[in-house]
Amino acid sequence: MIHYLQEPLLLENRGVTIRNRFMKSAMSEGMASRSNAPTEDLIRLYERWSEGGAGLIVSGNVMVTRDALGEPGNVVLEDAGSMDTFRRWAKAGKKEGNEFWMQLNHPGKQVVRGLVKEGQAPSSLPFPKGFQKFFAPPRALTKAGIEEIIHRFKRTAALAKEAGFTGVQIHAAHGYLISQFLSPRHNIREDEWGGSIENRSRFLKEIYRAVRAEVGEDYPIGVKINSADFMQAGFTEEESVYVIRTLEDLGVDLVEISGGTYEKAVMTGKQSVKSKREAYFLEYADALKNQTHLPVAVTGGFRTKEGMIGAVRSGSADMIGLARPLAVDPDIPRKMLHGEMEDIVIPSIKTGIPPVDKAGMMEVMWYSQQLHRMGKGKATKPRFSPKLSMLLALWENGTGVFQKRRA
Repeated sequence: MIHYLQEPLLLENRGVTIRNRFMKSAMSEGMASRSNAPTEDLIRLYERWSEGGAGLIVSGNVMVTRDALGEPGNVVLEDAGSMDTFRRWAKAGKKEGNEFWMQLNHPGKQVVRGLVKEGQAPSSLPFPKGFQKFFAPPRALTKAGIEEIIHRFKRTAALAKEAGFTGVQIHAAHGYLISQFLSPRHNIREDEWGGSIENRSRFLKEIYRAVRAEVGEDYPIGVKINSADFMQAGFTEEESVYVIRTLEDLGVDLVEISGGTYEKAVMTGKQSVKSKREAYFLEYADALKNQTHLPVAVTGGFRTKEGMIGAVRSGSADMIGLARPLAVDPDIPRKMLHGEMEDIVIPSIKTGIPPVDKAGMMEVMWYSQQLHRMGKGKATKPRFSPKLSMLLALWENGTGVFQKRRA
């Protein structure tokens, strides 16, 4: 049955073939230089992932402007100043013949206090009180500000193509800026950028149109989008289906399904949605595939080869997205394609300290340390003690580290 995962996927609109059904989904690495350029460690990390066998690798979020950083260590591509380094990153990430796409992002109001003075958002609505200590207060974007950010997405996409990335993915999920525009919980504008879902999705559609015009008709563009926000008065599944059908009409090549925001982090599995199937968002994907022919990647919760094969065979998913498992074992795609692995075993990251474990930040740091080990050319440590991991994080970064890292 393994042949379902070995089958190439043709992106018909571009004539581009992804060699198998495994996708390394984006994870925030936090490994940029002080000037927000790729480091040697980041380049080495992606070379390692390329060797792991996934047909498509998506980078962690690359911000389109230095004026809006989601966290320390974000890569930024807004000008040609570090293009030689980006070219080396692109070359390393596609070393074994796989596709390597850059994820384009703007954090909106999900910006850490201390990095910036204020966030940018569709509306000047602050986060709930429990989150305000982490995020800078937001201001509502002007129409000119919206157009400027659209231009920045276009510019970053053009530079990504010039650097040698084989495609780009627009990040419209997880409560970042585009996701904020989509959500009536965060977008209460009364102009053409707010109100109806048609208007709330205008920002994403205009970004896609601008990027497509810039990179041409032969270059793949994907979109990562929530199935829902899972928040009261948030972005719904019905609205998500509407937006995806619109994206299909516009010519988007691949949609990656995720869900949740940092207020409701279902994408991490900490607050999982109810599902009768292995992956978190497969039931939504089933409903979506009845209404669109757009290739769909599903990320979150896949742990068995049987479950992955079943998702592709049934047509629920065209690609299997893996993130945190590849932070522990970058060779999972290769092993499964060669019959060397049946199930993914993820270690339990618990310190035994209830406030730390409940917040989930130690888990984020534990996985981040695994990425940094690979970046140094070292093997991962799947059995590394979470308590020792916590002490290491505190030793290297101080207590502020727990407020500045994302899942």
